[in-house]
Amino acid sequence: MTDQLREKFENLALNAGLGKISAFISMSLGLLSLFGALCFLFPTVLTMPELRPVYVQHYKVFYFSLMLGIVLSVGFGAFSSIIRQNRYGFYGICFALFAAILGCGLIKAPTLPNLPFYAGIDYFVLTLVILAVVFIPLEGFFAKNPEQKILRVGWVTDMKYFMFSHIGIQLFTFLTVMPIQYWITHLPNNPIVPYVQAQPIWLQFIELLIVVDFVVYWLHRAMHEVNFLWRFHAIHHSTEYMDWLASSRLHIVEVLMTRFIATLPIFLLGFHTSAVFAYLIFISFHAIFIHSNVRFRFPYIRWLIATPEFHHWHHSSEKPAIDKNYAAFIPLYDVIFKSVYMPNHLASVYGTVGYKIPNSFVKQFTWPFKRYIKRFRGRFDRIPKP
Repeated sequence: MTDQLREKFENLALNAGLGKISAFISMSLGLLSLFGALCFLFPTVLTMPELRPVYVQHYKVFYFSLMLGIVLSVGFGAFSSIIRQNRYGFYGICFALFAAILGCGLIKAPTLPNLPFYAGIDYFVLTLVILAVVFIPLEGFFAKNPEQKILRVGWVTDMKYFMFSHIGIQLFTFLTVMPIQYWITHLPNNPIVPYVQAQPIWLQFIELLIVVDFVVYWLHRAMHEVNFLWRFHAIHHSTEYMDWLASSRLHIVEVLMTRFIATLPIFLLGFHTSAVFAYLIFISFHAIFIHSNVRFRFPYIRWLIATPEFHHWHHSSEKPAIDKNYAAFIPLYDVIFKSVYMPNHLASVYGTVGYKIPNSFVKQFTWPFKRYIKRFRGRFDRIPKP
């Protein structure tokens, strides 16, 4: 997507009465239906093996959900394009009709071969729908900044990050979790593991939060205080608007490094799979929640658990708040290591200070490397020519 087209989508104001809201709904449902139809058509490549048994058991629910999405997309698109004369509604109809043509197969996971690669588009569609249904109304009714638009500046870029991180889940697993698993299997038996796994699952869950967040605290702090690491982490701080989608803006180098280091204590201590699974679901939802545009303050628990108020101050560009509130979940770490900042009012200004970071997904990927590329070119230019 070109910068001009991206800016055009980001400047699309959803004003009632102009057909823009219905067109946006039609295009969104049409695209999601198209992705869903492709998953039905090519399940062995596009769906996650872990979810296929669920699709087989409840395939009618998913199939009729796909058909409902197509019908709604066509309905909103027809209203926008015919009644309101908005051409974007026609695009939504096209996406929906294409999805209807493709969505004529049913997933039959037991007969599907296990391929070494899968894209996980179904994971992207399901999580996007669930999170949008939860957080868009939540931010609408309890907005910290009521004037902030749903389609605010940067939403297209953040949506690309969201899509990349969810569809690329197998890539991230291959580059982070699998090397750790291989290394752990070649280590001598860890005497701590039996004691950890003998504990109740709920206690392991709490221990996971405490141990992993301690590791993440120091990694996060290093990303702010080590210049090389900061250039990658600055991409996450480049957003000037906080909402549920902003949590996805993470450079791939930061994602790989964070997942690798944060996963180490999980495998070294040998936590039970059920505890790890519960932890991953909880911490993923929590990470999105603390970025969301909500005004909740939680006065009684905000010193025990990281809240949107706590993490918004971490993103604030106000001078007293810079390089504060590193903890992802337990603010007590910031209290102990003297990096906490929690005044009586809410943060309102966000973004990086002293850095001009582009808003393009591709340009943000290359931005951290530019300084080193220029330095290399400078040294190369100084080499005397024969």
